[in-house]
Amino acid sequence: MRSYLTIDLARGTTTRETLQGDDIVRAGRHFIARTLMARRAYEIDPLSPANPLIFSAGPFAGTNFSNANRLSVGCRSPLTGGIKEANAGGTFAFALGQCEIAGFTLDNAAADWTLIRITREGAVTFEDAREYLGLGNNEVARRLHERYGRKISYAICGPVGEYRGLLAGIAFADTDGRPSRLAARGGVGAVMGVKRIKAIVVDQHKMPTFHDRRKVMGAVREYGAKLGKEAAIDSFKRFGTAAVGDFTNYVGGLPVHNFRIGQLTPDKDSFRLGGAHIRERNLARGGLTEHACMPGCMIECSNVYADDQGKEIVSPLEYETLGLMGSNCGLEDPDDVARLNAVVNDLGIDTIEVGAMLGVLMEAGQAAFGDAVFMMAALEDIRAGNERGRLLAQGAARVGEHYGVTRVPVIKRQGISAYDPRVIEVTGISMMLTAQGADHTVGNLPAYDCKGKSTAELVAASLGAQVSAAAADSLGFCVFGRSVTDQNPELIVTALNDAHGTTFDTTFLRTLGREVIELELAFNRAAGFVEADDELPAFFYGEALAPTGQRARHHADEVHRALRELLER
Repeated sequence: MRSYLTIDLARGTTTRETLQGDDIVRAGRHFIARTLMARRAYEIDPLSPANPLIFSAGPFAGTNFSNANRLSVGCRSPLTGGIKEANAGGTFAFALGQCEIAGFTLDNAAADWTLIRITREGAVTFEDAREYLGLGNNEVARRLHERYGRKISYAICGPVGEYRGLLAGIAFADTDGRPSRLAARGGVGAVMGVKRIKAIVVDQHKMPTFHDRRKVMGAVREYGAKLGKEAAIDSFKRFGTAAVGDFTNYVGGLPVHNFRIGQLTPDKDSFRLGGAHIRERNLARGGLTEHACMPGCMIECSNVYADDQGKEIVSPLEYETLGLMGSNCGLEDPDDVARLNAVVNDLGIDTIEVGAMLGVLMEAGQAAFGDAVFMMAALEDIRAGNERGRLLAQGAARVGEHYGVTRVPVIKRQGISAYDPRVIEVTGISMMLTAQGADHTVGNLPAYDCKGKSTAELVAASLGAQVSAAAADSLGFCVFGRSVTDQNPELIVTALNDAHGTTFDTTFLRTLGREVIELELAFNRAAGFVEADDELPAFFYGEALAPTGQRARHHADEVHRALRELLER
């Protein structure tokens, strides 16, 4: 059994519901989608206190099940106006699971800035949070550990979330206590700011109870053994997500200069924003190249990036940041990206949206591409919350509108991830189709061979990846383990049944993922979205991308027609 908490911030009350079996398993993104639909959140102003903010942990949270301690955060997105599930690693879901709490919903808004404290016994208290206002996340985290000890996890609304900037995510503790794991996308931090919740502190306690603990621990060992045999997992462990940059640069799908070029350099040995160079540099400096973002994870694709004196600059330094804040803005040295990344983490904002927005500023002639000093000054304006900073904190689409820029790489007003859809077509289709906005994590297949394939064939590949990702997001799994998770449904389903006394068969994972996608699409339709909202920006169709010369060839009406045919089967 697990408890689910509904916290009414206006009244200062907590309601508890006891969950069992299916209700514990259908968690994360699935729980968010069906809850927001049931509550008709598509009718609610996203920046209204009435917008529910949902935190949901997976059915294995609190254990050492590798890559199964991710957290889902959801609401109606103030950035896109559609549904949003933002996913994060770290220790917060782990702590909830150890307190035998499946999750909680924040309703309404507190009268003043508040810290929510959840103890190992499950008690919920409210404390004055005014002392933390305006501080960066690093300082807030330091004070939280000083006050509550090390055996906690936390969620922090950063200074940009305080003033409802749409770049704002929610920062969670990593395994070393850094506020570096973000539910970053869609403006979920702005919704936390609307509710005047500065931080949530949860005790870490002990492994939760299960229906058959012995069998669950056996599944944990078996899953770990299978991960250990996967070549893809070894690559993630050695090179981290930055290795994706080596690939996208090679195939010409890397965002460079506001998605104007697809390759930073044709010489792989001179490319410095990829996993190979970063690993070599970081090892030479004494940084960490293998680091688990959440307890129990064997993949360890995170890192701790050091400067030339061996001092930590940032953790983690990942591909999406290197692509959007790096090459997209004309930066070529990972040290420059790392220093900017450290500031972005301290502010608790989305590196993808920040990179897209800064690229639009450069497109507007505010600075030359590659001007790291300008980028840092823009971040300091965002920190200060001055007039310019508050404009920039609204994200790429709104900044583009302000400056009259037509070349703005967004779908549904959210910045496109670091995969140019002209070359990396299946991921581009996933970003078009998903109700989440331009989010690669919903169905990422960067290495899929698209040559000679029709729109319908690529939509089928996208849907398969989307179903898999939606199921993983609903179970608290990291998608980086999908080479094991997708190929071993019986192992996963049996582990779920042993953990919670359910009787699912191997079709459950596919059914779960499809239900998520259909619920999310229904939410966005109810919120007023139409197929035309999923079209790529015009320049992707009109401009050939160097060096491949490819143009986007899939339009919203075509991809939706193919999707409807697949969903109706």
